[in-house]
Amino acid sequence: MIDITVKDLEKSFEVGKKILDGLSFTVNSGEHIGILGPNGCGKTTLFRILCGEERADEGTAAVAPGKRIGLISQIPVFPDGWTTEDVLRDAHRRLYAISARLEDLAAEMEHDSSPALLREYDRLSDDFRRLGGYEMDSERNRVANGLDITPAMRTQSFDTLSGGERTRVNLARLILEDTDILLLDEPTNHLDLHATEWLEEYILHFQGTVLAISHDRYFLDTVAQRCIEIVDGKAEFYSGNYSFFVAERQRRFEEKLKQYEKDQAKIEQLQRAADKLHLWAFMGADKLHKRAFSMEKRIERLSKTEKPTEARKLSVKFRERDFDGDEVIVADGLEKGFSGRVLFSGVSLEVTGGERIALIGDNGAGKTSFLKLLMGEETPDAGYIYRGPAVKAAYLPQIVRFADESRSMLDTMLWECRVQPQEARDRLAAFGFRGEDVFKTVATLSGGEKSRLRLCMLMGGEINLLILDEPTNHLDIASREWIEDALADFEQTLLFVSHDRFFIERFATRIWTLEDGRFTDFRGGWKEYGEWRERQAVFSRNAEKAEKKEKRDTRQPRPANAERQIARTEKEIAALEEKLAALAREEAENPSDYQKLMELGSEKEGLEEKLMALYEKWEELNG
Repeated sequence: MIDITVKDLEKSFEVGKKILDGLSFTVNSGEHIGILGPNGCGKTTLFRILCGEERADEGTAAVAPGKRIGLISQIPVFPDGWTTEDVLRDAHRRLYAISARLEDLAAEMEHDSSPALLREYDRLSDDFRRLGGYEMDSERNRVANGLDITPAMRTQSFDTLSGGERTRVNLARLILEDTDILLLDEPTNHLDLHATEWLEEYILHFQGTVLAISHDRYFLDTVAQRCIEIVDGKAEFYSGNYSFFVAERQRRFEEKLKQYEKDQAKIEQLQRAADKLHLWAFMGADKLHKRAFSMEKRIERLSKTEKPTEARKLSVKFRERDFDGDEVIVADGLEKGFSGRVLFSGVSLEVTGGERIALIGDNGAGKTSFLKLLMGEETPDAGYIYRGPAVKAAYLPQIVRFADESRSMLDTMLWECRVQPQEARDRLAAFGFRGEDVFKTVATLSGGEKSRLRLCMLMGGEINLLILDEPTNHLDIASREWIEDALADFEQTLLFVSHDRFFIERFATRIWTLEDGRFTDFRGGWKEYGEWRERQAVFSRNAEKAEKKEKRDTRQPRPANAERQIARTEKEIAALEEKLAALAREEAENPSDYQKLMELGSEKEGLEEKLMALYEKWEELNG
């Protein structure tokens, strides 16, 4: 069954410049597809057309009748005063409406037992059960916990949340709504590693259709079954995940280039033959003109093939400063907190020259604060931090700002880097800023372009310690690869905060995890870290089992009256089990009485808690 059909879609925002130009594809029910392409190629516009937010200029974009669709980038406006919990509960508004109607029907049936009321009550009771009404509270807690929506955040007014927090809450609401088709526009941008891995696991088990725009290559490798790349407004299809896409795109490029070179050789051969035929025709063989003209038509057809091009790679290199000494950074007993909350304490770490360290942890754990301590922008509450005298550091913050954003990129380079105009233009060109682009004001640049400009400026100075805070956040894949190319040959010390697992895997040789105010120091890359984390989880489970066994084996002497207590406990257990069996029979006799079932369920819950306590008591007495 087809869920989405896009045919000959066209859309432009400027006259004569089509962002979508004949885009066509279909999506089958249950497919998980990655939508790829550089920023500005029309990915988000496509999603907005599918949701009805935008109108296509030409063509159609249709969703199968009856299919519910949800878009993560679209955050609805909620009533004033709504808390995060109200927004999450809004996902179950249909169930709450059914519950309210069932209560009204139960009240009406006390004095009216007409067949119509009974039929409506039975139908709604079945709907409530089938749609998960009895599990909605536990499901809401599960999703909120998975996406790091804390109890404190759930009581907070939705209007006071940050943009990233609102995105997480809206994603949770869409998941709870159980839509048939999920359109995810950069869903991992505001998620930490824990929440991203939870979302991946959810999507892998999601039975519906998923279209995901993402620059997170690890995420796309995990969730995408096939990829659609938007190129010049049209669709290119790849029957695999992101890694397959990269390899297949390169293979297609090489094949096109080979065919182009073959065509060029053929054109040259045909042109020589046509020239000779024309010459011979002028010497008296007029009929040879016709053969020459035929060859020239073939040359014209072959000449229409454009030479395939690859994305331009960066050809830049940091000006490194040799490091003399053993210690780059030393921290001892380091502690930092804000507003009475301790972010971390007792931190003692040492960094030597040439190490590449990834600092990971949940949002709000204190990673950026730690980097600011290293750069001297913050002071520790306790302990000390030391940088070697030969260390020359450069810092790329998560949010990049410039002294005067009304200046052009070129003027910014001239003023802040003190370089000659030609050198400024050469360095900007190396980072993809060419031609008239260099005259754009800094204020008009995107967040990714500002990061790229700042990195371009940092590369001019001699450095041996580079500190990066989320360097790939909000960048498209091409820009991420530009930064990675720039860092590939940097041989000095690199310390970075990142949630980009692809980036971590490529560069990290050591991983610091900041969790619950404490640092864990692991020497190895991302893959080894994942394997180590799995082993630690197994060790923890085994330790818990051993602790429980030890408690069972550490038996206290039985009291003198133990036999009487055991007999009394067993009698109480039997009585409770009999009551629970009676309640179960009563539930079976009243399958359509919603009010009665709610009362019986509440009573059962209380009895089951008492029964568990008696079981524990009986186990202790028999220990």
